[in-house]
Amino acid sequence: MDTPKPPQKPPHLLDDLESIRQLLGDDTLQPPLLTDTVAHEPVHEEQIPLLFEPISGQPEPKPAPKAEPKGPDALLHLDSELRAAAQLIMQDVIDDFAPHIETEIKRRLDARMERLLAAATSGKL
Repeated sequence: MDTPKPPQKPPHLLDDLESIRQLLGDDTLQPPLLTDTVAHEPVHEEQIPLLFEPISGQPEPKPAPKAEPKGPDALLHLDSELRAAAQLIMQDVIDDFAPHIETEIKRRLDARMERLLAAATSGKL
């Protein structure tokens, strides 16, 4: 099984970030403060519009066509299709998580076995 990479020490990460900053030549720059404001540059055509800017030239979404009433046979067929799709999704989720669950169970059983063996050898059992 995959063994997770041990977490790196924060000083090591800070050293890595500092060396990257020096490589980029930004060692004289200071990071902006939260209170600093950013000067707005003129809007260019290729600039991505901001959320609060109105977007022109896009058509309004068309309303969805009204669903016609379906017969009970169509609803039963739709229900069975949805149940089959849900079953496939659940099986995919189970298949994805089964190795992780199995690994965790084995780890806990091994730890419990170690404690029981230690108690048995020390005569505490």
